[in-house]
Amino acid sequence: MLDLKSKILDIPNWPIEGVVFKDITPLLQDAAYFKETIDRLAEPFAGTTLDVIVGIDARGFLLATAVAYKLGVGVALVRKPGKLPRVTVARDYALEYGSNTLEMHKDAIQTGQRVAIVDDVLATGGTLQATIQLIEELGGKVEGISVLIGLSFLNGKDKLNGKAVHELITY
Repeated sequence: MLDLKSKILDIPNWPIEGVVFKDITPLLQDAAYFKETIDRLAEPFAGTTLDVIVGIDARGFLLATAVAYKLGVGVALVRKPGKLPRVTVARDYALEYGSNTLEMHKDAIQTGQRVAIVDDVLATGGTLQATIQLIEELGGKVEGISVLIGLSFLNGKDKLNGKAVHELITY
């Protein structure tokens, strides 16, 4: 098993003073590490019937689409405001250094669909909480969440209403 953490770079004071950004681009650039990352992110859903993987803007797209391909299911996108061309539903959320809004096409999830969320980082939990709310508003059932990095010191899991979270790397 490869040490995925060895390919994550800490970038201090980015995007703002006091934040240590986790740069995953070295991991994505290495084929063996990228493949193992996708395999391990998909692992909790092996043998599970899913209809769609939800990927969150922007780095989450890179991981979610590959996981969806591996599992043989489609992808639905959660984006920042103004990026989706059709009718959307929206949720505001807080993050570790501000707030924002997420949107999803209103027809991205059908009632009763079984959904997994894949993202790069679980920090304060605001982004994932808003994504869960969007999926549930559209009638989907969140079967689990798989993230590359969990920042446990920010207690993000506390906002996720007991949803199963699989973290590959924990800080």
